[in-house]
Amino acid sequence: MKQILVYADSLSWGIIPDTRNRLEFKKRWPGVLETRLNENGNTARVIENCLNGRRTVWEDPFKPGRDGSQGLAQVIEMHSPLALVILMLGVNDFQRVHDYNAWASAQGMAKLIDIIRKAPIEPGMPVPDILVVSPPKITQPKSSMTEKFDGAEKRSIGLADELKKVAKENEVYFFDAATVIEASAIDGIHLDEEQHAELGQAISRKVMDIWRNLK
Repeated sequence: MKQILVYADSLSWGIIPDTRNRLEFKKRWPGVLETRLNENGNTARVIENCLNGRRTVWEDPFKPGRDGSQGLAQVIEMHSPLALVILMLGVNDFQRVHDYNAWASAQGMAKLIDIIRKAPIEPGMPVPDILVVSPPKITQPKSSMTEKFDGAEKRSIGLADELKKVAKENEVYFFDAATVIEASAIDGIHLDEEQHAELGQAISRKVMDIWRNLK
């Protein structure tokens, strides 16, 4: 069985837009990914480590533990052996408490890639492959996200391009979620149930291509 770790934020945790509720596993994109892989003969287990508000490398001044670089090496050690780590982060780097741009967020992602590759896994266990997923573009933040993400749609311009550059420079895989989905019309940030389904199916195709090419 191949194990996949999804290291991400609320978009992958499955928060239902404009609520504090969560989609069940089989309806979240990591759950859809696991189902689709197994249906296609790829025995796989998807492990979720998704924290609401997680940044790439910065802390939230109001909630502790949101710096994605802190503890990542131990997460990799904890769940090894891993065949693949999927990183889908960046949205929270553009909350109004930060003044970062797409380049800075992508450099945060580069740090996470480095941490994964240097994690203290047991001798003989494989260093996992890495897939960077660029989240869908932030649209106009609405409803409960209005104040928290004020101006985020402007500060985040170019994120997919910068993440793609970082992925290429670090020789990891890349997928742009914006090629298949858009952020929810309800809050401009998160994903609706239908978008989780679309993204999970698209990422399953990407993962199967990766594994097929490695054979």
